[in-house]
Amino acid sequence: MKIIMLGGPGAGKGTQAKKIASEYQIPHISTGDIFRANIKGGTALGKKAKEYMDQGLLVPDELVVDLVVDRIGQEDAKNGYVLDGFPRTIPQAQALDKALAAINETIDYAIDVEVPDQVIINRMAGRRACIGCGGTYHVEYNPPKEEDKCDLCGSDLILRDDDKPETVKTRLDVYHEQTQPLIDYYTNQKLLVEVDGTQEVAEVFEAIRKILG
Repeated sequence: MKIIMLGGPGAGKGTQAKKIASEYQIPHISTGDIFRANIKGGTALGKKAKEYMDQGLLVPDELVVDLVVDRIGQEDAKNGYVLDGFPRTIPQAQALDKALAAINETIDYAIDVEVPDQVIINRMAGRRACIGCGGTYHVEYNPPKEEDKCDLCGSDLILRDDDKPETVKTRLDVYHEQTQPLIDYYTNQKLLVEVDGTQEVAEVFEAIRKILG
């Protein structure tokens, strides 16, 4: 089962991708996690990716495609995978299709988690990240026990630059311009299915389970 997750930044597609991976025993492959690991490690790729991410811009295709294609070729992905954060553009989607065609495989579903922009902006503005251990919280949905302090290590919690409303708006603008065409792309391939991402997490997942069977 080969699945692509679509949806704006903060739509909750990463959360759903992890739940799908756990339920169906397939790897959750997130380009975001790959980038964050490189950024934390201070690699050349990480530094380059961070320049784009801090501005709310997408990381260029050439930094992404080979990495993802290599990842889906690994042993744990032989029965399928959930791609989260890739493809983001038509050229990436075409590159993925070409790579899969070379091994006689295709994507099975492109799941679009639909959430209005203003809801996303409000969600992300409430996120807080620990400067010590990297733990994440939300002032409304997952607040720390002590305001602005991490439950795990006691370090300060901050609003990351890429979660600030002005940056989120930029990210959404970029998403609509560059990623929204993927909706049409996968609709034309009869692979797209949509779920209402404004529901509770469990309700969104139940909708996805019904689609996947």
